Amino acid sequence: MENVVTNYSESLIREYARPAPRYTSYPTAPHFSENIQHAQVRSWMMGIPEQGGISIYIHIPFCDRLCWFCGCHTKHTLKYEPVKNYLQTLYAEMRLTAQIIGRRQNIRHLHLGGGSPSLLKAPELEELKAVLNECFTFSTETEISLEFDPTDLDSASLKAFAKFGITRASLGVQDFDPRVQQSINRIQTFEQTKFVVDTLRDYGVTSLNIDALYGLPYQSLETLERTLVYVDALQPDRIALFGYAHVPWVKPHQKLIPDDSLPNNILRFKQARLAEGFFETKGYTAIGIDHFAKPTDSLAVAYRHQTVRRNFQGYTTDDCDTLIGFGVSSISQYPQGYSQNVKDTHSYKRAVEGGSLPIQRGFAIGAMDITTASAINELMCYFTLTSDRLRRSFGDRADLILTRAERLASEDMHGFFVKDGADFKITERGKPFTRTLTSAFDEYLKNNETRYSIAV
Repeated sequence: MENVVTNYSESLIREYARPAPRYTSYPTAPHFSENIQHAQVRSWMMGIPEQGGISIYIHIPFCDRLCWFCGCHTKHTLKYEPVKNYLQTLYAEMRLTAQIIGRRQNIRHLHLGGGSPSLLKAPELEELKAVLNECFTFSTETEISLEFDPTDLDSASLKAFAKFGITRASLGVQDFDPRVQQSINRIQTFEQTKFVVDTLRDYGVTSLNIDALYGLPYQSLETLERTLVYVDALQPDRIALFGYAHVPWVKPHQKLIPDDSLPNNILRFKQARLAEGFFETKGYTAIGIDHFAKPTDSLAVAYRHQTVRRNFQGYTTDDCDTLIGFGVSSISQYPQGYSQNVKDTHSYKRAVEGGSLPIQRGFAIGAMDITTASAINELMCYFTLTSDRLRRSFGDRADLILTRAERLASEDMHGFFVKDGADFKITERGKPFTRTLTSAFDEYLKNNETRYSIAV
């Protein structure tokens, strides 16, 4: 384990571990403004093509416990009544959206996130599926994924999710070490997790994803390696390996985690390299900066065909031009731009009941934004910038991207970003710093005061 980092000085790691966006969108969410309102988003919805299908994200913002590490928009509740009431507003938003679109769109990808959507009970799952069927169209090809908290699920509830039509389950693990779990208020045994994995597979859910974290409080190389062994024993089809984002200025509950319990940048860097090496030796295909998949999984297949994209759910096979987010704080993406819903349930309910889309902010993207977004996506997914592809797709607008790439390559003294013929690439040595290198192409970052999590 002591040799997981070579050829990197500590000063170099600190320099390139500086805060940077994760680039699940471009422009990133901190640049959204309140200039985007109901009427503009309504026009975007009305312009959705009849063919091609859409993706849908549904946000369930409730949890029956508050995990201190969590950076998602969540609401702690020990009662189920608020969940049922929230769903009624969610259904109204779906019906309003379907009315604006004016036709039943085919759902190609459906993702339920949170919060903990796995706290939904069988009657509400049936009701949700009925409203979705009322407003949209499912096909035998529709992918349906859902995020599970394995700590409060039994066989009956898992059967209800299987009946809902789940094709991929995403299980939050984070870490299996008891001290780490206690420090983030996330007590979860391997046995609980394995029960959920085995039961879902028995019920026919064919794809399972595990979310694991490094950079957690009191996490060492030794404890992380033990967690990785446990994760491998579950034989997931995909693994998302995220660095814990400590942003207590955004998420005040993270202040419950002492700063001095967190690994420093050097240890975080070593943890990430250890985990990457571990999964690669187990036969997983590395996808971009933080995902791994079995070679037979659709994500790995798409990676080989260079059709993987990066969106708000991370790396994905989803190639839809339109992703509609339902629920508080959810983000929608259209060819013309982004919109984000209000973040509190009261404002959300008031807007929907008043017949308005519950939009708080968004961003209308321009031609150069589309060009930059494509370049950033290629770097984040494949660590390359292909000159011919950029010029064929964007003409003269490619020149600005390629000029920045020339400058970045000429200024790089560490062999992280180089020119390769007419193209450019992030080298193997530079891959750990992909977020930092990619930020050189972000036109909006220079004059922005947003604080981001560190980039390793």
